[in-house]
Amino acid sequence: MTSTPRPARRAAVLGSPIAHSLSPALHRAAYQALGLRHWSYGRYEVDEAGLAGFLAGLDPDWAGLSLTMPLKRAVIPLLDEVSETAAAVEAVNTVVFTEDGRRLGENTDIPGLVEALRERGVRHVERAAVLGAGATASSALAALARICGGEITAYVRGPARAAEMRGWGERLGVPVRTADWADAHRALEAPLVVATTPAGATDALAAAVPDAPGTLFDVLYAPWPTRLAAAWEAREGRVIGGLDLLVHQAVLQVELMTGIVPAPLKEMREAGETALVTRPG
Repeated sequence: MTSTPRPARRAAVLGSPIAHSLSPALHRAAYQALGLRHWSYGRYEVDEAGLAGFLAGLDPDWAGLSLTMPLKRAVIPLLDEVSETAAAVEAVNTVVFTEDGRRLGENTDIPGLVEALRERGVRHVERAAVLGAGATASSALAALARICGGEITAYVRGPARAAEMRGWGERLGVPVRTADWADAHRALEAPLVVATTPAGATDALAAAVPDAPGTLFDVLYAPWPTRLAAAWEAREGRVIGGLDLLVHQAVLQVELMTGIVPAPLKEMREAGETALVTRPG
């Protein structure tokens, strides 16, 4: 007796630029570990102008999408429902398609950041510092709202970004104080420091790492380690990198899209580590 083949299921990551994304390696590793041979995961270069057309062209085989910049906010008007977590920071990095064709928006960066911290033993801190502003910083504030019992200080460049971070704090119910980037070396004294800045932005801070640092969460994963992360480890501080965040948010995406819990964290992390080592450049 021949078994009926299961219908194909598709997912992908969208963004611009997108060639650097590690999401295909992570999701494909999950499908292999879970025995989902009828699932595939692709990568598509899509900008804001092309997003609505891309979504309109999808057939019922599609289970979900991972979104990176610049689509996390642009997708919101195109969705049928957005979770409270995603709405809180106006950023959707995951779209799940229901059987009746509805588009549901979620943000797995925030709980992914929390899970990455918990995995390394950081479940609660009395205060924290955030380096930088922008979309990743707002997600960091939302995550810190779940584990930080006191004040969060955001070190930013310029009054406009300072006002933006204070606004996010008010919206998220988090006490946020802002300080000028020129004083960013003072952030390193906090028990938890979350660096959300582009590559190279924190290099000058490496010389200011204290003798007994707490925990550094640097959201970058390439190049790795950053100078700040290397200096932090040299002083025996706890360091969590961007790959940890990438893997944990992808685990949650796989669970949302496939309905299978838990997703294979170990296999997905190994796939991400291999992809980083073997990627061009």
